[in-house]
Amino acid sequence: MDVILVPGLWLDASSWQRVTPALQAAGHTVRPLTMPGVGAPPAQSADIGIADWVDAVVAEVDRSAGPVVLVGHSGGGNVVYGAVDTRPERVARVIFLDTFPPTDGGTISEFPVVDGVVPFPGWDFFDDSDVADLDDATRADVAVAAVPARVPTDPLPLRDERRRRVPATMLVSTVLAEEVREYLHQRPAWLAEAAALERLDTVDLRRPDEPGGHWPQLTRPDAVAAAIVAAIGD
Repeated sequence: MDVILVPGLWLDASSWQRVTPALQAAGHTVRPLTMPGVGAPPAQSADIGIADWVDAVVAEVDRSAGPVVLVGHSGGGNVVYGAVDTRPERVARVIFLDTFPPTDGGTISEFPVVDGVVPFPGWDFFDDSDVADLDDATRADVAVAAVPARVPTDPLPLRDERRRRVPATMLVSTVLAEEVREYLHQRPAWLAEAAALERLDTVDLRRPDEPGGHWPQLTRPDAVAAAIVAAIGD
């Protein structure tokens, strides 16, 4: 199976380097992506928006001879879901890594724009629950770069309701799967699209007594890879 890995904001294809070997060992063809405009100066990235990121993933889908699995981390979840909406018949499964499918017109989030781009705000910007399992060495080693200013706040249009028939998996680390299922039962507006999916599995990447974190592909790569392999085989 072709597995297309889409990073969240500020990350590039290298953020998946600890996950890809196990996926390849399981027999999958793995394509980690760096999204358009990441690390580029404003003069080269000002016109790049979320649609361009979705188009980049759709182009990878179209390169594949058969069905694909899409994996999106954090804001990359919006990107892969936009690709599912564009090519629902080509996606065997969509996997959301510590994120959830957006609603029609949803955005990633708003971050400070500096000199025409959105720079990485630093690890101290995030809540303790997001970075609890990130040690100093990992924080120092991970490659981060500014992203195009439009991408985090561009609305994502969703048009094809066949997207909701594509099997989906949420791999969760910041919170626990039991909490996600409780949120889904309450049906808040921000989880409306997740609640509308015909099949959605929620999978823990950690035990309840372990610290959470929003970047499990960096801190728990073996667990992430095993969960992706299991979801593909389900």
